[in-house]
Amino acid sequence: MRLRFAPSPTGQLHVGNARTALFNWLLARGSGGTFILRIEDTDVERSSRESEAAIIRDLRWLGLDWDEGPDASGAHGPYRQSERLHLYQSYAKELLGAEHAYYCFCTTAQLDAERQDAVASGRPARYAGTCRRLSRDQAAARIIAGERPAIRFRVPQEHDVVFADAVRGDVRFQADVIGDPIIVRADGAPAYNFAVVVDDALMEITHVIRGEDHISNTPRQILLYEALGFTPPTFAHLSLVMGPDHSPLSKRHGATSVAEFRSKGYLPEALVNYLALIGWSPRDAGGGRAGGDDDELMPVDELARRFSLDRVGHSAGVFDEEKLAWANRHYLKIADSARLAELALPYFNVAGVRMTPDEDGIAFLAFAMSMARASVDRLNQVPARLALLFDYSAEATLRDPAVREEMRGDGARAVVTALAEELASAPRLDRERFRAVANQVKARTGQKAKALFHPIRLVLTGRAEGPELDLAVPAIDRGADLPASAGIPPILGCRERAQAFAEALKQ
Repeated sequence: MRLRFAPSPTGQLHVGNARTALFNWLLARGSGGTFILRIEDTDVERSSRESEAAIIRDLRWLGLDWDEGPDASGAHGPYRQSERLHLYQSYAKELLGAEHAYYCFCTTAQLDAERQDAVASGRPARYAGTCRRLSRDQAAARIIAGERPAIRFRVPQEHDVVFADAVRGDVRFQADVIGDPIIVRADGAPAYNFAVVVDDALMEITHVIRGEDHISNTPRQILLYEALGFTPPTFAHLSLVMGPDHSPLSKRHGATSVAEFRSKGYLPEALVNYLALIGWSPRDAGGGRAGGDDDELMPVDELARRFSLDRVGHSAGVFDEEKLAWANRHYLKIADSARLAELALPYFNVAGVRMTPDEDGIAFLAFAMSMARASVDRLNQVPARLALLFDYSAEATLRDPAVREEMRGDGARAVVTALAEELASAPRLDRERFRAVANQVKARTGQKAKALFHPIRLVLTGRAEGPELDLAVPAIDRGADLPASAGIPPILGCRERAQAFAEALKQ
């Protein structure tokens, strides 16, 4: 199998297009085939190398690699349409010579008037065939006179087009509603339907997986394949990705591009896994469906092993960010802690916690990730979850009316005093030493359960709720012992926090 993804570099990579790329990639990788990246950049006004670079960056972030492409080797290049113009010109001449195409001199104004007239009278808005009747000599004379014509494909009359769609079954189009499409514009630029046929044929593409918005293009393309003597590929048209209101996913639904979801702190493996589930149902090797998370959350190599077009559905898939967040939580829990620490760095800086960690600093953040990874949906939520490490003020905590009320009780005050005294001579705390200190405070004060641990939480974290103390306390004291060279902002240790809180309480 040879499959391709052919984006136009006119903007960011939309998640709907990313799903199309993914389905092509999964089928290629699962079948041992070839995956090709081709850049369709003949729209000179809107295309840019910056957009191309961004699309390539997003595809690589998703983990979708290619065997042939503009930055890879391959025997079927070039892989940018702007570098293949000579090929389109050659095949256009071939079609003209065989009278499968003809020159069209109709102006834009004329064509617009014909289109409006057809719509007003309830007829299909297709080309009327005005220039189809010109002889070669008439066309040549007009060109010599200085007119710049477009080139149109001559659609065979009374020739219905039927193709077997790998997702939708047999699809039929009547030729009399197709009209003669432009294949080369008056400025020499190839039209999409022509360029894509030449490219897919010369690149020996065997399967074309794309959105259902291309179904109407398919009959024109099949007729071009036939006229050029090429064998059409197998087509598979995917339902569009919809928003929660079942309209095409767009900006009004929030984030829509891969770059936006990346910036929000989603992991690439979560986005890939979720996109694979939109419109496709996984099944095990025996053909059955296991059901549950194990049948939906799986690494990309397993997705590729299971992927097949016969499990792609007809119905539109709804992009549900809550479901994406659910997948992301799973991958956050199993991801390497050091990797998460590295990925979270930009979000700390955005949150105002400036850091440039060295190897020790990254190791500390990786250790602290245990406080966050199980309780956040996205990486951009990590700084808020770990804020207790860097933002501590006993005075600010005691300004909370609820905290002041709690600290009026003798039991809570006793816990604060005993904790400060126990920690004054204690070494830095790990989990076991913290439990031992808590037991000592319990024995001295007679407080237990919430009456014991809630005051301890307030003293050591400055917050009424948050991560488990068994996780937070060791992270606080490990951070307190970091050298300045680690690149982590100073962290006040548990001993210093308890002393500060006890002093503030006396005030």
